[in-house]
Amino acid sequence: MCITCQHTIHRASHHFGWNRDFEPTLVAKPGETILFECMDSSGGQIGADASLDTLAALDFSRINPVSGPVFIEGAEPGDVVKVTLRKFHPSGLGWTANIPGFGLLADQFKEPALHLWHYDPASLAPALYGPGGRVPLKPFAGTIGLAPAEPGLHSVVPPRRVGGNMDIRDLSAGVTLYLPVEVEGALFSIGDTHAAQGDGEVCGTAIESRMDVELTLDLIKNRPLQSPRVTVTEPVTRHLDGAGYEVTTGIGPDLMTGAREAVMRMVDLLADEHGMTAVDAYMLCSVCGDLRISEIVDLPNWVVSFYFPRIVLQ
Repeated sequence: MCITCQHTIHRASHHFGWNRDFEPTLVAKPGETILFECMDSSGGQIGADASLDTLAALDFSRINPVSGPVFIEGAEPGDVVKVTLRKFHPSGLGWTANIPGFGLLADQFKEPALHLWHYDPASLAPALYGPGGRVPLKPFAGTIGLAPAEPGLHSVVPPRRVGGNMDIRDLSAGVTLYLPVEVEGALFSIGDTHAAQGDGEVCGTAIESRMDVELTLDLIKNRPLQSPRVTVTEPVTRHLDGAGYEVTTGIGPDLMTGAREAVMRMVDLLADEHGMTAVDAYMLCSVCGDLRISEIVDLPNWVVSFYFPRIVLQ
């Protein structure tokens, strides 16, 4: 319960995709704080009793529902919506999956896999990963954005200039996000909440977890913005830094190939040194390991690194 919120968007008020013609769920004034009840990225299809059969029967038309939209009074194209993320209320249940055809190494991991997570929503103590290790948690919203100017229904899967499925793991409590307005009222929505994710979300899923989110929507007039930007005022990796990292690399003239190679080598390392199956290592990399561009200036080859936090396996 949010005692400082002026409004609540209930979980039933959600939509799939982005459309400038969606009817708003709420009309809000700039500066108001709203509690959004968000669904997980499966739209509630993957629950505590889920199995591989559940994954096989997944209805992809119900993927990534977002709660909203909210019409912000006075918002016009050329303005900026300032989103202050205040608090996350986690559910304590999450899931990570390898979904065939999806993810950075989809060509190598063609069979479905599913891991269910149970965690303490109050303490957010590191969550046990059955094949080995405990993952530090950091709740955030994977999908958060405004309606685009182009008419019609647009998929929620790719990120856009107005935000959307950006999967920036640092969109956590205390962070401020700025989004460019393209339509009257902005039409703000949020969903796809996660308990933890590594930079890159390499298998295509994080710890997908239903949550409620408290946030404040403000409006900045006549401040054209070309793409989303974020203000983070605290360290972003101290929940992972305690024991250092194992780092693998991919080196060559193509960043995507380098990213794939860096992740493949970490999967091999975790499998060889910690006895995991390759797919378990791959999913663990997705929820707590970070892809980084280490060097992009020394022609003809660039360096992509993958950082895996050693604290997870201690």
